Amino acid sequence: MAQVQYKATGRRKNSTARVIMTPGSGQITFNGKDITEYLNFDHLHLIVRQPLAITDTVESYDISINVHGGGYSGQAGAARHGISRALLTVDPEFRPALKAAGLLTRDPRMKERKKPGLKKARKSPQFSKR
Repeated sequence: MAQVQYKATGRRKNSTARVIMTPGSGQITFNGKDITEYLNFDHLHLIVRQPLAITDTVESYDISINVHGGGYSGQAGAARHGISRALLTVDPEFRPALKAAGLLTRDPRMKERKKPGLKKARKSPQFSKR
């Protein structure tokens, strides 16, 4: 008999996270590694577990996250977005709590592209009088 799986995709900055949730003991893996091994910072662990804490499902699901692009912060945010979306497929009753915490909204802030004649997106070259 096949095990129940809940799948969702989350995005933030240039990161994309594909989340697969299965009923289990609360283990979270990033790209095949444990969360503590993949993300070295404790505050990022809290960000990833935030939707589970809000819905009181911390020890209810095993979560496998395949993430690519961006840095650690963007990947943690993408994982949080994906977990929130997956929890909606588990139970639509979670929607008001997740919505109030702002976890269902995709953060649209991206890196601005570099412009010609400038050093970065907005930084101009150093002025020289002569």
